[in-house]
Amino acid sequence: MEYGIFGLIVLIANIYAIFKTWTSAASTLAKVIWTVVILVLPILGFIAWLIAGPKGGDSINV
Repeated sequence: MEYGIFGLIVLIANIYAIFKTWTSAASTLAKVIWTVVILVLPILGFIAWLIAGPKGGDSINV
């Protein structure tokens, strides 16, 4: 339980980042690369995603 709450926060942040990445309008290759970066470097990957990751989702034009 040394990193219990901190680990849980990092896990939730990474799940959120991966979800937002896969629902974005980015290419499949970009989605895969961002997912790998977030999984391999959980904290640094999340920070990099916040700064430079794909933004927005697919919007439906009405």
